[in-house]
Amino acid sequence: MRLGYKLAAEAFGPADLIDQAVRAERAGFDFAEMSDHYHPWLDVQGHSPFAWTVLGAIAVKTERLGLATGVTCPTVRYHPAIIAQAAATLGLVSGGRFVLGLGSGERLNEHVVGQGFPAVEERHELFREALEIIRLLWRGGYRSYRGTHLKLEDARVFDLPETPPLIAVAAGGARAARIAGELGDGLFTTEPRADLVAHYREAGGNGPRYAEVAVAWAPDEQTAVRAAWETTRWAVTGWKVMAELPNPVNFEAAAATVREDDIREKLACGPDPQRYIAAVQEYVDAGYDHIVLMNAGPDPAGFIDFFQSELNGPLRELTPRS
Repeated sequence: MRLGYKLAAEAFGPADLIDQAVRAERAGFDFAEMSDHYHPWLDVQGHSPFAWTVLGAIAVKTERLGLATGVTCPTVRYHPAIIAQAAATLGLVSGGRFVLGLGSGERLNEHVVGQGFPAVEERHELFREALEIIRLLWRGGYRSYRGTHLKLEDARVFDLPETPPLIAVAAGGARAARIAGELGDGLFTTEPRADLVAHYREAGGNGPRYAEVAVAWAPDEQTAVRAAWETTRWAVTGWKVMAELPNPVNFEAAAATVREDDIREKLACGPDPQRYIAAVQEYVDAGYDHIVLMNAGPDPAGFIDFFQSELNGPLRELTPRS
């Protein structure tokens, strides 16, 4: 079992995120994972710094903490050649501690460059080609590629780590889980779904299985619930909504009917460690071995202390129930 801390880049500025990562390392987290967004989900969150700059700074300020993007879309806002170069550089700067989490993206972040956002079928085609380009460039030398959607011309990544970063592929359905098994080194999800692990393995995947577990810590349950409702109610809308809406104002409208009781039902909230342990157990039972705790509570430092004193040991002892 490996335990990760989610850096909520939509809710904190770069200096705060760097400080949280340093605290997370001291508290015993194995790795930190950060979203690669252009916009926050809601305007009230108020932040969205450039992930690669923040992760580079964290790499310098930490010693053993693993780092991961959770996740980067390597197709619309970026060309995969840029991501191949960025990930290789971060792999070197971090001393091999970086995992490249990749996914097919959300309109929220990708539409900003004015190229539109393709339908899901084309997104998966683009994503496959992007993975092929990144792998090609990591083989070294000058490389060219001609795909249906993407092209590469005489490109070379000059600074390559001896061992390329592991690629964890995000999946919300069977098709993406199969891509993870075929072209990735690991699986990345946000739900305790055993079927995604099964599709991943059937397609040849045998690497780490990452999963985000949404929680909200505060000294009392109601404070935790209220904080999570204010900043994270968009998450209750589900992936089909989350992938398609263009701006925070649209997520505000989509989440207008979400109640505090919905948050209480979906997230482990408050100071009781047993609720967090039970939530993580669902993911362990489904076959995930890299668990990322995504805290939507109001006090990151308090949550990190809570993890160190109440969760670190018990979570590592969890095993799948038959």
